[in-house]
Amino acid sequence: MATAGLFSEIEPYHAFHLRVSDLHEIYVEECGNPQGQPVLFVHGGPGAGISARHRRLFDPQHFRIILFDQRGAGQSRPHAELRENTTWDLVADIERLRAHLKIDKWLIFGGSWGSTLALVYAETHPRAVSHLVLRGIFLCRKSEIEWFYQGGAHWIFPEVWAKYLQPIPVEERGDLVKAFYRRLTSADEKTRLDAVKAWSGWEESTVHLHPDPETFLKFTGDAKAISLARIECHFFTHGCWFRSDNQIIEDVGRIRHIPTVIVHGRYDVVCPVKNAFDLHAAFPEARLEVIPDAGHAFDEPGTLRALMAAVEAFKVQ
Repeated sequence: MATAGLFSEIEPYHAFHLRVSDLHEIYVEECGNPQGQPVLFVHGGPGAGISARHRRLFDPQHFRIILFDQRGAGQSRPHAELRENTTWDLVADIERLRAHLKIDKWLIFGGSWGSTLALVYAETHPRAVSHLVLRGIFLCRKSEIEWFYQGGAHWIFPEVWAKYLQPIPVEERGDLVKAFYRRLTSADEKTRLDAVKAWSGWEESTVHLHPDPETFLKFTGDAKAISLARIECHFFTHGCWFRSDNQIIEDVGRIRHIPTVIVHGRYDVVCPVKNAFDLHAAFPEARLEVIPDAGHAFDEPGTLRALMAAVEAFKVQ
């Protein structure tokens, strides 16, 4: 292992675009051992994309490590596209990717929105999932979205919240997600970019227990910020296309046989730890580990140790 508990830097042995619709192509990487145990990394957001650091969460000698950018994110094409981009499109993409790679079952690793997508994929295709490692649980319930984007988390980060509110006139602040959606889908470039900076800046400033100002400045100005803000707001405006507010919990009986570890930071402001407790109450077979000195990010020391230990425990010889 290298610094910060991650495995050493690694390059993909295979990278390609997979066409998943007439409009969309998703970017895919394979790293590690081509004959190894398959593991799929499911990134957050939605719209955040993968990074080279995500490859380093898994033992490259043991695992066939598969990473992909979801529709509109990262190197997938077209960038930040909202058309044909729903939760169920993404679930279908994962299953299409599994078939393309001729994989029987794979370990699914997902954090934040990645935990949402991992859960709904597993509930839709339980026979395709060998294990689940989930971090920073997000169940896409109205109360969770309102906590972070409408009112709740602002009590903890009031100075950043003030910047988040800047693009939205006072008279439109009764529904901030819809107000942002109007601006993030505006034909005017400056209107869109001002909304992107406010939305993504709010999120990035609250991810870590100890926020990093340099990360914030870097993040709010790049392509990732554009896809993250547009696609997140698009999904949340539509309730992630779930049939009910509690769909994941209602369907959890389909996956209770799958060995699962849930890791959640005690001081996670983006996705409060109650989400993990609610999931665990419905899924007591899963092991829940609450990290006492962590926020939302995957790479905070305690969270990273717990995630990598969970993956290690699920190695199949």
